[in-house]
Amino acid sequence: MPAPPARPVRLPVTPLRQPKEPPVAAPSAPAVRPAAARAPAPHPPGASPLRRGQRRAAALFIVPFFVLFAGVMAAPIAYAVWMSLFQERSSGLGFGGTERVFAGFGNYAKALSASGFRSSFGHIVLYCALYIPVMIGGSLALALLLDSALARAKRFFQLALFLPHAIPGLIASIIWIYLYTPGLSPVLDWIGALGGSWDFYSDDHVLTSLVNLTAWQWTGYNMVIFYAALQAVPREVLEAAVVDGAGAVRTALTIKVPMIASAVVMTVLFTCVGAIQIFTEPKLLNQRGAPSIDTEWSPTLYIWKAGFVQHDYGLAAAASLMLAALGIALSYLVTRLGNRWKAAQ
Repeated sequence: MPAPPARPVRLPVTPLRQPKEPPVAAPSAPAVRPAAARAPAPHPPGASPLRRGQRRAAALFIVPFFVLFAGVMAAPIAYAVWMSLFQERSSGLGFGGTERVFAGFGNYAKALSASGFRSSFGHIVLYCALYIPVMIGGSLALALLLDSALARAKRFFQLALFLPHAIPGLIASIIWIYLYTPGLSPVLDWIGALGGSWDFYSDDHVLTSLVNLTAWQWTGYNMVIFYAALQAVPREVLEAAVVDGAGAVRTALTIKVPMIASAVVMTVLFTCVGAIQIFTEPKLLNQRGAPSIDTEWSPTLYIWKAGFVQHDYGLAAAASLMLAALGIALSYLVTRLGNRWKAAQ
């Protein structure tokens, strides 16, 4: 007999229940955490020794700097301030020896009243009026030429133009003194062969001789600074200028130079501060017999004469501190003017 058909199994149907909304709790006051719960979690056991090790490592690198700074800068400045307040006076018509007496600001007044010290700053002003345009203009022109698209062998010319700065200032001065000396200089022989004459040590030409000497040494150095700043100029801006029809000269003067104005201002600042400290070049020109460059031509020459020729160390210290104060004030003034000019662009 055939098996009876299986009866389907019916599962009980459970009616769907709507989810109940959670009861809304009545607002209550915020729970106050105990003080122990609010305290920050303690550092892991190894954190405190690690921080102490970091402090020790930082001190290991920082302390030598402060030691050298105190020994090389702070202590000499403090000693110069102390020396500037005293004078050495002799007694007994010079036979009773010398004694150091407190002079207060007498050395400062003596330096300011000295005609040689005042006139030395006038010489520096004339020197800067000729030196800064020549050196800055030459450095900027060379940097723009190297940055142009037509320049070739850029690395070679960068090195060749920078090499004069690598020569120590004393050696460079001796080389140019040789080139300025009649009977030794091939330059003067060439000028004489052409029927001309030139005296590098005369009153009319000695300033240009000094500017030529210093500009030869520092033009390549500042050229490297300007060239590095030009590399940061966006190339798409230069390409847009070319598309608009601007030539190479117009692009350099209206786009490149304004965009590296901060580098130009910084270079002028360093040049001004360095100009008031010039010593080696006028000293060698004075030794070679330049009549208009005497032993008080620059402020540093005046300080050298007061300290090492006249042995008036208080006067030399006072003049040195006033020269340092002038350098600081000049740096501040040039920086402020440069920032205002840059903000006005």
